[in-house]
Amino acid sequence: MKKIGVLTSGGDSPGMNAAIRAVVRKGIYHNLEVYGVKNGYQGLMEGNIVKMDLGSVGDIIQRGGTILFSARSEEFKTDEGQERAIEQMKKLGIDGLIVIGGDGSFRGAQKLTEKGYPCIGVPGTIDNDISGTDFTIGFDTSLNTIIEAVDKIRDTATSHERTYIIEVMGRDAGDLALWSGLAGGAESILIPEKKEDFSEIIDRLKRGHERGKKHSIILLAEGVGSGFDYGDRIEAETKLETRVTVLGYIQRGGSPSATDRVLASRLGARAVELLLKNQGGRMVGIQNNKLVDHAFDEVFTRDHSINEEMYQLSKELSI
Repeated sequence: MKKIGVLTSGGDSPGMNAAIRAVVRKGIYHNLEVYGVKNGYQGLMEGNIVKMDLGSVGDIIQRGGTILFSARSEEFKTDEGQERAIEQMKKLGIDGLIVIGGDGSFRGAQKLTEKGYPCIGVPGTIDNDISGTDFTIGFDTSLNTIIEAVDKIRDTATSHERTYIIEVMGRDAGDLALWSGLAGGAESILIPEKKEDFSEIIDRLKRGHERGKKHSIILLAEGVGSGFDYGDRIEAETKLETRVTVLGYIQRGGSPSATDRVLASRLGARAVELLLKNQGGRMVGIQNNKLVDHAFDEVFTRDHSINEEMYQLSKELSI
């Protein structure tokens, strides 16, 4: 292993730059040549690849997004697209690749590994929806962005005595809603993994109103449904004035938290270590604050699950 590449793919997440920095500097420390692939797999197929040095990653650890940019590519899912990518790596003599992204990005990395180019996956997604790791890069920063919004919305909810629904990201995973709901003192948390009876939400709101509670906050993961639909239903059944805030892409941006910077640095460095051992087809992660790695096949076949104790606690504290 003399030359390695690094790319970011899929949705951006705060801390990706810290991971890129770790890959480049760890690689150079071990006398590797490191190449940055711009625009994800699309850039890999097109040969949009640049050699990186220490200065290439200076002053980026605090920046959100990704300096290598990101793009989704349907062409890369084909054998022809993958062969094009391999041809570009052969031209530069790149021996292995580190892919920072989510589940879809790792499936592309697995295909390249099967074709003889070892790849290591680094989990970077705000949804925290990848099995085999307790946390993904960007989750903590996004969580804190949501909490800041919840705190500010609560001020308005209190002032105007309203119910507020805050819709957060999480198409298939409810970690952002669960963690922010617990941390923000939400009255109800709606996540894809749990189909809560709508009548329970209404009963909880009515009980709070009867004991003099003037406002309520509900956290809703986008995978459950539209916040506006829920808002209309709640207002119709409770007669309580209800407002909806969809946080959207604000959750993906911003300077990464200290936790995400450290996590990204550790995972990026470990990915380089695995390539130095000529290992491929694996994802690095963190479990119980210890670095681990799993075969892609294990990551794909295990379903992400929420923390059941946290979910139960959120219900107990919102009585």
